[in-house]
Amino acid sequence: MPDYIKQALPQQERDMSAIEHTARSMLADIKQNGDAAVTRYAEELDKWQGGEFRVSEDQIAAAEASLPETFKEDFEFCHRQIVDFAKRQLATLIDFECETEPGIFLGQKQIPIGNVGCYIPGGKYPLVAAASMSVGVACAAGVDHIIGCAPPRDGKEMYAPTLYALHKAGAHEIYVLGGIQAMAAMAYGCVGMHAVDLITGPGNAYVAEAKRQLYGTVGIDLLAGPTEILIIADDTADPELIATDLLGQAEHGPDSPAWLVTTSKHIGEETLKHVEVQLKTLPTKSVAGPAWRDYGEIVVVADTDEAIQISDRYAPEHLELMTSKDDEYLARLKNYGSLFVGEEATVAYGDKGIGTNHTLPTSGAARYTGGLWVGKFIKTVTYQRLKKSASRDIAPVLARQCEVEGMLAHGITCDVRHVRYAGAND
Repeated sequence: MPDYIKQALPQQERDMSAIEHTARSMLADIKQNGDAAVTRYAEELDKWQGGEFRVSEDQIAAAEASLPETFKEDFEFCHRQIVDFAKRQLATLIDFECETEPGIFLGQKQIPIGNVGCYIPGGKYPLVAAASMSVGVACAAGVDHIIGCAPPRDGKEMYAPTLYALHKAGAHEIYVLGGIQAMAAMAYGCVGMHAVDLITGPGNAYVAEAKRQLYGTVGIDLLAGPTEILIIADDTADPELIATDLLGQAEHGPDSPAWLVTTSKHIGEETLKHVEVQLKTLPTKSVAGPAWRDYGEIVVVADTDEAIQISDRYAPEHLELMTSKDDEYLARLKNYGSLFVGEEATVAYGDKGIGTNHTLPTSGAARYTGGLWVGKFIKTVTYQRLKKSASRDIAPVLARQCEVEGMLAHGITCDVRHVRYAGAND
């Protein structure tokens, strides 16, 4: 039976009706009124004063010139790690054709999506690394045309590091546009954009709701909620380091859960002390403090089995291991967005550019999906082809299956081939 040293406060289910209504109204308005509606919302919500939404080559050059070489070098390193890992993932997706029965050939092909729109949020934390995670990975997948979008920081311009990152990551067109209006513009093809087939990127609750409602009109990567971290630790772990990593994720927002599951009560108690000490001097304590107060948990479990059971039930976005049995946990854990094995690894590495993607499932979605990866920009499709004799021989079997299901017209398509190829000898 787990013992909670600290438990999250009871949370009421958030009423999303107002957000749903706002997103639905804005999407309908933009679908009907196009550029005029997009411009109106950009002016109202982003205080847009910049004229053309599409970023010019001169603006890209100016942003690049304004940035220090250390940033450019660091970005290049991180971008290279992300794209290289994506290419290695791509190599695991193969085309093949096999003969399953004499004369019956089934195949699989990998086809990149044609047009993709990638959104980079620009709120409290402009997620510059998201350019490589989305645009860069889409390029690695072979996507034909990629649009990058990010909101203005001052009503006129995109944050220079974000603009630089979108350009270097390979976006074919870049637009200064944020929020629901950006999602709608990419989906419907407004303000000079090509309508895309898939939109990706994190954002606030309004952006997430817009993506949810646009699904079907376009594909989406996934619906992300508040970021979360879970750490599994035993008596060999350093409680000061555990506290640092918990707070490192809690700074994302006041509703970001941070959980510790430990087989050691001593480690749990010491971690709680270190969290309280570190919060006193943490630069982002105004955000991380409420997140820890309301959503932080420390739970003591009996053994490895119970730790795995609880972790898989939580299905965390980020899962760190600080134990003497990391390999066993790696082999047995099933539900997580990304796993950080050993104290040498940390979520910040994955968030910023070690190579694995940072767009990951939250709110328990890791029970049924992984995160954004090169395969999200690829359609795995299948095909069949048959020799005439094979079509004749299989026709009666499949015609009877059609008859069982009451699909008589389907059955006729089988029957005519049985007759048509009666004398076939290939």
